[in-house]
Amino acid sequence: MQRTVLLSRGQWMVFGGITVTLGVVLPLLNVLLVPGHPLQVSDFTLNLYGKYLTLAVLALGVDLLWGYTGLLSLGQALFFSLGGYAMGMHLMLMIGKRGQYKSDLPDFMVFLGYPGLPAHWQPFYSFWFALAATLLVPAGVALLFGFFAFRSRIKGVYFSILTQALTYAAALLFFRNDFTFGGNNGLTDFKTVLGHELNDPGTRRTLYVLSVALLGGVFLLGRALTRSRFGQIQRAIRDSENRVLFSGYATAHYKLFIFALCAMITGLGGALYVCQVGIINPSEMMPDKSLEAIVWVAVGGRGTLVGPIVGALSVNALKSWATRAYPDLWLIVMGGLFILVVLFLPGGVVSVPGRVSAWWRRRQARRTAAGVAVAEKPVPAPGEKSAESASTP
Repeated sequence: MQRTVLLSRGQWMVFGGITVTLGVVLPLLNVLLVPGHPLQVSDFTLNLYGKYLTLAVLALGVDLLWGYTGLLSLGQALFFSLGGYAMGMHLMLMIGKRGQYKSDLPDFMVFLGYPGLPAHWQPFYSFWFALAATLLVPAGVALLFGFFAFRSRIKGVYFSILTQALTYAAALLFFRNDFTFGGNNGLTDFKTVLGHELNDPGTRRTLYVLSVALLGGVFLLGRALTRSRFGQIQRAIRDSENRVLFSGYATAHYKLFIFALCAMITGLGGALYVCQVGIINPSEMMPDKSLEAIVWVAVGGRGTLVGPIVGALSVNALKSWATRAYPDLWLIVMGGLFILVVLFLPGGVVSVPGRVSAWWRRRQARRTAAGVAVAEKPVPAPGEKSAESASTP
């Protein structure tokens, strides 16, 4: 049996170099250099990069579904937010009497007149229960929804519409004050995680490094999955599901597995996102957030794993700049970027080097062919006229 190679030697070196740069060099530049030094990475910048990395995890989940399996889900932001809410519930309980109302209940519960802590909040005093919930709650929702959707052979645009309806319905539910999750304001004002102050620079650096590790781990998981026999079936389902069905494979099982796995991946990303951003509310699970993730994947290059990371980091960096410089034009910029990529760069940004290389090889081939044609052209002997000149009256 042939062994699957995750990365070539050169690719491992590139992967290791990028991981060390992000996970070691940048935190060291933050802690060792004094503020004002040209190479110093500020606490704000490091925290912002950590946020981008967690969003890149969301983009990888979208790519494993859309780029490799052909499932365009508009509900991945729901799973991202569910993971965030699971961790946010634990962080809210850790506030204790440090809240505005000096009560053991979260502030929003005191404000809304809750007589006590709801029963489903009690287990979230445990960090490990909350961490398990960031995996199991999104996976459970994905399994339940996917079981009925794939069993009914819903696919294509109909699947996209259903996932959009699911995330929109969930957002409306979470907007309700009586749903016990903070309503419109959501969960915020977190103080500590595992006994460490969230505003402490050391805690922020640790969360950033964990984000680097999670992104690297998810990338390697995706690489292993897509290069395995399962990945071959994934791509076959994407290209022609009917052929896979006629070959005897239960495609619904494969799609259900990858749908649940991507929900778990994005849930973990949402948990780290909440710890670094400090808030989670229903607006994070609205359909437009899932559409943004699809733009990241398309801009970077779907079906590549590297592309979604590049797209998520670059588009969010552009968003951070554009929403400050031109706040009213950001949505137009993002829409225009998506249209340009679809029309003129369907392979995404990561396809540019390959396109340039292919163009250069074609150019060199044409020049070589022209040189060979000139060399093979017969040269007339002295005193002889060439065929062209002989035919001229």
